[in-house]
Amino acid sequence: MAKPGPVTDKDRAEVRRMHAEGLGRNDIAKALGRSGRTISDIAKSLGLSFARAAEVRAATEIRQADLAARRAAFAIRLHDIAEAEAEKINQPHKYFDWGGKEHDFDTYTADEPTPSDKRAYMSLVATAIDRSVKLAPPKEEGGAGEVGSLLTNLFDRLRERHGDH
Repeated sequence: MAKPGPVTDKDRAEVRRMHAEGLGRNDIAKALGRSGRTISDIAKSLGLSFARAAEVRAATEIRQADLAARRAAFAIRLHDIAEAEAEKINQPHKYFDWGGKEHDFDTYTADEPTPSDKRAYMSLVATAIDRSVKLAPPKEEGGAGEVGSLLTNLFDRLRERHGDH
């Protein structure tokens, strides 16, 4: 690529126009085939600035707030999943069976899930609650340790109740 010539009035006018359109230094430099440093020097001579720290900071804060809201909403969904799955631990459970020499398909309903299925439900519940708490930690009402202890005690009691030691 040929080295650009000296800065012209046309270059200055283009920098002023593109700056007014909100283009950044690097975009202007690319459009004019100049270095970022040259564009910065032209902008400085025109009394223009590419310093948008306040705008960037505000946009970052908005983005962080949006992400925090999304994490909190997803944490609620995970908590809802945990509650729904916990309800299934002592409920009738439908099983599917595919087998025999004719490869017959059959279903039957048990009064409650098998111990291994209960363990799977408890694992799902524990994982969903754990992720929910990580996404949206509880407010410090008595310390996060109390919440952890509460969950640990709850799952310990469930394990004892269902024979999973």
